[in-house]
Amino acid sequence: MILAEKITHSRLETEMFAEGFAKTVKGGSVLAMKGDLGAGKTCFTYGFAKGMGYLGDVCSPTFAIVNEYHGGRLPIYHFDMYRVSGWDDLYTTGYFEALESGGVLVIEWSENIEAALPEDCITVIITKIDENTRKIVIEKEGEP
Repeated sequence: MILAEKITHSRLETEMFAEGFAKTVKGGSVLAMKGDLGAGKTCFTYGFAKGMGYLGDVCSPTFAIVNEYHGGRLPIYHFDMYRVSGWDDLYTTGYFEALESGGVLVIEWSENIEAALPEDCITVIITKIDENTRKIVIEKEGEP
């Protein structure tokens, strides 16, 4: 079921859309981000974190695997699963501990851990239309 859908025409519009969406998300939620390199996954996450009340910097966790953002309404665990290639790798990321934390997980390159995602995760699909334009679709299985 589609929860939200938006065409954005700038980075700021993408951030503002994510900021508004964040206000609807509850603790324990998992956002499975999907989109090509440069689609705007980290930009979306920045707006999302802002909407959760986090006022610090948000950057891609490409090399760290996970960045934690505390100080907002809920803790946010921002994962980059690009280099995760199996269960052994996944166990070393802190993913399973974060799932139990009551915070919100935002997972870039979630396709790489598809089998480990909860059934009720929220999927955020970002498609790059041109240099500035993005189509963002937010879905959740089983929602009415």
